[in-house]
Amino acid sequence: MVVVPCFATALVFVAFFKDAITDALSSSPLSSASPFTAVKTVTVVVEQPQTLLNEPEPTYNNAGQKRNKGSGKPTRQHIFRANGLMEVSTDGRHPLFELIERGEAKWDVKLKRQSKTLQEAVREYKRRHKRVPPKGFDHWWYWCEKHNVQLPDEYDQIYRDLEPFWGIDPVDLKLMQSQHESHLDSYTIGKDRIADPLSLLKVSFSYHGEGTSDKAHRSQAWEMIDTLKEVQEFIPPFRAVFSPHDNPNLFTDWEVRTQMVKAAAVRKYVDVSKLPEVKLNGWLAACDPKSPARQTPFNLDRPPPPPKKKTFIYDHVKAMDPCQHPTLLHHSGQYLAFNEGPIPDQLLIPQFSYSSTPMHHDIVPATPINWVEDTNEDEDVPWGEKDEERLLWRGTSTGVWHDDGTRWRPQQRIRLVDMANARAGTVSILPPRATRDERVGEPEEWKKARANPAMMDVVFAGKPNSCAEATCAIMKEEYRFSGEMMGKAEAGLYKYVFDTDGHGWSSRFKRLMVSRSLIFKSTIYPEWFAGRLQEYVHYIPIQLDYSDLYDVLAFFRGDLNGDNGHDDLAEKIASAGREWAKAYWRREDLTAYMFRLMLEYSRLMSLDREAASYKDPDASDDWD
Repeated sequence: MVVVPCFATALVFVAFFKDAITDALSSSPLSSASPFTAVKTVTVVVEQPQTLLNEPEPTYNNAGQKRNKGSGKPTRQHIFRANGLMEVSTDGRHPLFELIERGEAKWDVKLKRQSKTLQEAVREYKRRHKRVPPKGFDHWWYWCEKHNVQLPDEYDQIYRDLEPFWGIDPVDLKLMQSQHESHLDSYTIGKDRIADPLSLLKVSFSYHGEGTSDKAHRSQAWEMIDTLKEVQEFIPPFRAVFSPHDNPNLFTDWEVRTQMVKAAAVRKYVDVSKLPEVKLNGWLAACDPKSPARQTPFNLDRPPPPPKKKTFIYDHVKAMDPCQHPTLLHHSGQYLAFNEGPIPDQLLIPQFSYSSTPMHHDIVPATPINWVEDTNEDEDVPWGEKDEERLLWRGTSTGVWHDDGTRWRPQQRIRLVDMANARAGTVSILPPRATRDERVGEPEEWKKARANPAMMDVVFAGKPNSCAEATCAIMKEEYRFSGEMMGKAEAGLYKYVFDTDGHGWSSRFKRLMVSRSLIFKSTIYPEWFAGRLQEYVHYIPIQLDYSDLYDVLAFFRGDLNGDNGHDDLAEKIASAGREWAKAYWRREDLTAYMFRLMLEYSRLMSLDREAASYKDPDASDDWD
């Protein structure tokens, strides 16, 4: 971080960014195969602060908005923090202009740098991961070519999920995996011989028969197998254990994980019998001792105060890390359900789960659950015919079990409904600006009694669930429930739609993305497509505390009088999101991801990892 002293003159400083290629808003064309370190020059104008004497009492216009000072010309840059958030300078232009331009530039660079041949893909793989690809990589490449799979280099989520396991001897891994097959609740898919078809090898559920999730979870297992059927002949034998539940359950100790990653980097194995003793229990055990989470007092009984400065997400995956953003532990049912947190696992067990977090080591597949190709014709509403400009959310009261023994009020869905239906007080909102050439200025105070009815249509669908009887009664009394579900045709009339986590990841995201609406998404779960779609190009990322939600919505729809909105930009992103979902989230894309994931996994579990690697005719020890 650069600290700029307050002088009357302009200061120019040069900041080196490790990932500057993705930070540049505009740059010359970049070679797809040439890694380099770039330099970014940022000009910061720092003005002498002024003291206002006899500042008048705040006044409100007829829309219930507190007036702020005039905008003027932008004179400062916003600050891009290393933790994935952009800190707003009130003397800069409206941050959404910059975030949209930055997202478009990053997406353009990503598209242009992709490998065009198998040889290029192998070189790029070695450059990124410092090893050769797995055996069968050529079959994967040609299958992707045949099925027009885009972004062939963007599978870093697989690397993030599997890399710690490279520091474990495959003999130990296979033993742990074999023992875990009997773990309640799990199912195992795979094949024991190369010529065998993929099948459901083992089921270990604690529930059976009618009235349980047995049938649904077996069906999901076969859906996963069906995703791989077309390519099963190219995948070596493997056995993969899956959790059938929505959320992850393998919690990581930072010191143990770090040792494994370090061992993997030098192609060695840790001695699993001599791993460091887990010294800390709870969520903080997953964090670096130097991280903000470990440096900040953690007390769930003391909710964090509102942020002092306006911030927006520019890197969604980084913004999901509770070690960098400890307030996430206060705001997500995933974490609140375990209070201060569980005891970390001593070993990293290879298990696949439908969702994971930066604190867990579950491996994330590309799940076909609730996948849809497109909207139905009678539900397909063009942007120009969407006449509802309030933000829509309908969902059940999932997210955590609600009773006297849980901290359920701070969970994401309860807070969302509570916030959107409040009438007392004001909400602090960055004023929308008509052009890029105006300062955003200080936030304005908008009366909730005017802002929420005009901007929000957020209520629970149906009736309270996931709750003890007494707590269900409290929820019904204190929060809005619609009593019925909203039809997709009616939902299609809304321009802006919100998506947030329930008990786990949201399986409705694909359906929402093809709806021609602009999707606002708040989540703590990095998914398989994390590196394959772009913030502010295809969707709008929202922080889990919702501190940026009103600002973003006001930017697109305008203020309470409808002034200074950017309907054209909203339509552009909504359209790009739909096209992305249709071109990058097809059945073929799910298969491509799972094909590559299982090639990687089968090599990882092989007793001879070298023999299970791709025989590159251009093999070289130069990984740069």
